[in-house]
Amino acid sequence: MIQQTAILIFANSAQKEAERKSFLSKEAFSKLNAQTLKIVRKSGISYFHFSENQQVGDSFGERFTNAVESILDKGFQNIITIGNDTPHLKTKHLLETQKQLEQKDLILGPSKDGGFYLMGIKKEHFNKEVFLKLPWNKSNLRKAVAKVSRVKKLKIDFLELLNDIDKKQDIKYIINSFKTIANWLLKLLLYLVFDVKQIAHQSKIIVLEILFSKPFNKGSPQILKS
Repeated sequence: MIQQTAILIFANSAQKEAERKSFLSKEAFSKLNAQTLKIVRKSGISYFHFSENQQVGDSFGERFTNAVESILDKGFQNIITIGNDTPHLKTKHLLETQKQLEQKDLILGPSKDGGFYLMGIKKEHFNKEVFLKLPWNKSNLRKAVAKVSRVKKLKIDFLELLNDIDKKQDIKYIINSFKTIANWLLKLLLYLVFDVKQIAHQSKIIVLEILFSKPFNKGSPQILKS
């Protein structure tokens, strides 16, 4: 019997992402894609990855909406959508969303930029026309979705606030967040922020060495200023 819930990984290939977000390399996005797949597979939930090769439509909203529709048309009753640019996304977020969809109509994982890094929605509440009219890639996206939910009297719940990587400034927020992050990714993000060869203060070099030699945890100090 087919599962009730499916995950949509709506994320471009590493090459395409590196072209769109030039402050990160193709290799970095390859690792982010691999980490996302690892998290999803660990959940045991059926999943589909839509890169630019599977996406259909001219705008982001069209491509995303068509992807959601195509998965729901396969017979799934719930869908959970994620991207590949939220380093703090964990398997627990996916499992919590799957469980919450038993009682709620819509689950959002809010991101700092006003959008969301995760959306869980029941098939019965998916409306293509409404989706196409939402302000995708705008800072008021989450508010717009919440407004639609109130109008339609949907039961909505929110996960914890996380940061995704849309611009270089987001890297500082992620490093300073006190949330667990893969050690390889921490090293990569630190090198993107600091030009190690030009660091003038020895104290910063010591901090980098400490962080590079020990696992990152919630007790690590904040080292970057906004």
